Amino acid sequence: MRHDEPAYQGRPLPRPHEEVVDQGLGFDLGTLFDRRRALRFLGIAEAGVALTACGAGSTGSSPTTTSSAASSPASAAGEIPDETAGPYPGDGSNGPDVLTQSGIVRSDIRTSFGESSGTAEGVPMTLELTIADLANGGAAFTGVAVYVWHCTREGGYSMYSDGIENENFLRGVQIADGAGRVTFTSIFPACYDGRWPHIHFEVYPDQASITDSSNAIATSQVALPQDACEAVYQQPGYEDSVANLQKVSLSSDNVFGDDGGASQLATVTGDVGSGYTVSLAVRVDTRTTPSAGGGPGGAPPSR
Repeated sequence: MRHDEPAYQGRPLPRPHEEVVDQGLGFDLGTLFDRRRALRFLGIAEAGVALTACGAGSTGSSPTTTSSAASSPASAAGEIPDETAGPYPGDGSNGPDVLTQSGIVRSDIRTSFGESSGTAEGVPMTLELTIADLANGGAAFTGVAVYVWHCTREGGYSMYSDGIENENFLRGVQIADGAGRVTFTSIFPACYDGRWPHIHFEVYPDQASITDSSNAIATSQVALPQDACEAVYQQPGYEDSVANLQKVSLSSDNVFGDDGGASQLATVTGDVGSGYTVSLAVRVDTRTTPSAGGGPGGAPPSR
């Protein structure tokens, strides 16, 4: 190669008068293979992992679980999908409204508050959501209010299900910090009949706006990885979840099934003894119009 020939990473360009991205398939493949060799040399995870959201090959027998969701560059850069709030949101959109109650802004959501005093039992879980503002170049979405709710280990929802209509546990709001992060202390939810294990959330512009559900700028759900679910559901109190999990998959679920939860499958670490940490990056784009759809997404059993 002559020193005056255009090159990229020491390789001559087959189309010297065009951009690097327009050099053709053969040149692109060569670049990809070079990147893979470099990544292996540095000890970084294999670059050729299949782009899938389902985390196959997991088992529930290991005492410690580390699960992560892999997604394509497109899904990683895109907005979190709008999903149904389901039939049990407790945000005033269908009756019960926990968001107008004093005490809803809290990090530990295992107990009820106000005039209620119940406590939800189950395997400990810490939920961490990191909210990014796509309208601001993906910067941390500081100051947004995130409302989270999910079912009990038996599969019921406070404020709605039989026996816990007067409770409001497993519901709470946190305000995103300077990193766009909110953290909740809770319990690992059940798998009830008809749905993949999940956690609901709504994002509001700020704390003052949470009293009107129409102010939500995003409504979506977190999908929980199969290996963590299988380990948790071997524990007392989760007996019904074992059979329910066997009847559904991420691809068949009527919320996550359209893409296997590509940008909604959480990363989970921990074990049943010390508890699990469930983490998800949530990308919100205020330039789009929220349009939660898909129907109620399955009803939990009455409790």
